[in-house]
Amino acid sequence: MTAPWAEYELARFPEDPRDRLRAWDAADAYLLRHLAESGTPLTGSVVVVGDRWGALVTALAAHRPTQLTDSFLARQATRANLARNQVDEDAVRLLTTQDTPPDRIDVLLVRVPKSLALLEDQLHRLAPGVHEGTVVVGAGMVKEIHTSTLNLFERIIGPTRTSLAQQKARLIFCTPDPSPAEARGANPWPYTYQLPGDVGLLSGRTVVNHAGVFCADRLDIGTRFFLRHLPHGRGGGRVVDLGCGNGVVGTTVALGDPEAEVVFVDESYQAVASAEATYTANAEGKAEFVVGDGMEGFAAGSVDLVLNNPPFHSHQATTDVTAWRMFQGARRALRPGGELWVVGNRHLGYHVKLRRLFGNSELVASDAKFVVLRAVRR
Repeated sequence: MTAPWAEYELARFPEDPRDRLRAWDAADAYLLRHLAESGTPLTGSVVVVGDRWGALVTALAAHRPTQLTDSFLARQATRANLARNQVDEDAVRLLTTQDTPPDRIDVLLVRVPKSLALLEDQLHRLAPGVHEGTVVVGAGMVKEIHTSTLNLFERIIGPTRTSLAQQKARLIFCTPDPSPAEARGANPWPYTYQLPGDVGLLSGRTVVNHAGVFCADRLDIGTRFFLRHLPHGRGGGRVVDLGCGNGVVGTTVALGDPEAEVVFVDESYQAVASAEATYTANAEGKAEFVVGDGMEGFAAGSVDLVLNNPPFHSHQATTDVTAWRMFQGARRALRPGGELWVVGNRHLGYHVKLRRLFGNSELVASDAKFVVLRAVRR
């Protein structure tokens, strides 16, 4: 990536030479170019929100920025990219969306996230640290910035306008409004709702969703289908809810098999916080909550059952890379005879990948849109 003051070598995490997706895009470059050309004073507390692979804080490391991210992978990418460009990791303060944000913010740079809810939550959390002199600039690709995006900046921070588009990217300029906090309203997140009565053991129970979690205000249809076909009565063992989201799958297993040790894993800090809150509201017993890179960190042969509803998007890109890595990690961590259960859209063809990796794939259930597949570690 070329910034006005230097060039940077950047990669996504985990680095894969076959992956042609870049660790930065035109919105990152536009934002950095604007900061240089406008002479924006990058002094005091500089906070960068939603930096997807660490491109922004790597380029701005001389100003000792704070990075605030929901993504474990983005956090690891940032560390790797700082090292790749011979920048001391201590030059950047790494915070998650679950951490307390800085008390004072002098420059606020926001990469617009895919989730409008996550943007709303983070602007509410950051607003108390913004003051009348704070420079607030957002950045995103044109397809990521909508009227609803601008309305959130306007309502929570202050008067908002946008730049002209360059290379299909656009900037958002926001002037902080010193009005009392009551004017922006209360933060609606986390959001709590009751499940419908037709989803098995978790029917009618409470779900807690922090902002940014997939389908945060309702149960998505893929998970609903999965809940109806989960394995039960297995008599304990170590079960991993891989890519746990709000934790309804793992919590259902815990209710059906109190002897099971359930591990909830996701790369989203918001998701793992949601899973822990959902589990606490409904179940008791052995449970572990892990923010991490899939099955990395699990010893070989240490798991009896993996339940997985893999994502097939990375930000705006459609890709099966994440699903493939999840399946590979599950196979390595499963004991002989251990099982991976997967739900997915029919058209994704996961059965082909599972047969290639495990040597087998059984269709457990299907409807017009989804399949539930079972693969056994031989």
